[in-house]
Amino acid sequence: DAAKMKTKKLVFEEVFYACDAKTLERLKELSSRRRVIEQSINQSSNITEAIAREMAGGSSCPYEQDLRKLDHYLPLLINLVFYTESVKTKSLKLQKRVTDFKIRWSSPLSASCIMRIGSPKFYSIDNLRFELGMSLFLYGATLRERAFETLLTDLKETSTLFRKAAGVYRYLAEVILPPLQVHLPKDRPPEVTSSLSTVMSLICLADAQSRRKGKLSNPVVKAALWGQYLHEANSVLALSEEEGNDVLAKFKELLPINITLHELRSRRYLAEHLQHESHGTAVAVLRHAVAKTKKVRNPNSNSWCRVISQEISDAEKKLKKLEYNNETVYHEKIPGADSLPVLESKIIVDALPYEPQTIESSELYFQI
Repeated sequence: DAAKMKTKKLVFEEVFYACDAKTLERLKELSSRRRVIEQSINQSSNITEAIAREMAGGSSCPYEQDLRKLDHYLPLLINLVFYTESVKTKSLKLQKRVTDFKIRWSSPLSASCIMRIGSPKFYSIDNLRFELGMSLFLYGATLRERAFETLLTDLKETSTLFRKAAGVYRYLAEVILPPLQVHLPKDRPPEVTSSLSTVMSLICLADAQSRRKGKLSNPVVKAALWGQYLHEANSVLALSEEEGNDVLAKFKELLPINITLHELRSRRYLAEHLQHESHGTAVAVLRHAVAKTKKVRNPNSNSWCRVISQEISDAEKKLKKLEYNNETVYHEKIPGADSLPVLESKIIVDALPYEPQTIESSELYFQI
């Protein structure tokens, strides 16, 4: 639910004094492009489906429509942020008003927001990078939601969308958010911390890697999926909590449950491969995996409980078959847990870099 963000109205020409007509026109364009995003995520738009489809180049998918709106808005916002930070104040044709920006966003990943009854909690930070950080986080989350929509129709496109999302989050963590950290108040949304963007990038890479079916004909490669990215993401999230990130408990539960789920699934793949080489080792691998999974604390989510229960059931059926075959046909010794093969993670995908139009790569959107 990372894309379920809300925001309050922001009018750029009310925040900045424009010293010429051209600059004022550009500020109004920026406000207009943000307004359609506000209306979409706040579900307050009066635009008909036909008009929305036409504005999105013929697409009827809400996520694709939102991505197109963000594609139009983000390059202009990035240019404004870099411009205001790179020129001397005395030479600006664009001067900030004394009043606050009043940039306000809610956070679907913050425990404080979820605990509120009624309207969500809105965070307000007087910094343009806050607006850019939240907008880019929304962009990455929307790419991720769109990727899930393509799961059943186009796995290659699914993987590409996850890799694009990973690139957006990496750009956030490495370029946009670090300068903002010293200006953040204690009460801030987790989306504007570099650590959470790093976690999201790693999760998206794990998702992308698990969908690269074309490279996964070897069961041993299948068995190596997910591990490294998810374990790394879990470590970063733990450090993030120590830094005071107010992250939703449901989100914190996501990673260890995913790791448990996919370790069991990976060891089932591995056992299926090993049964042709050493039936006793295959039995031991799957027996150990089932026992380890059953010891894990049950998640609070009923849907997660059902998924894990089903995975355990599938693994137990396979285990019973392996044990029966070993007892009646192979009669191989079953090794102990300390001598089992280790799952080795393999990296087969990387993030697709997010490359926005910036003041270095295009004509300045705002001129001195």
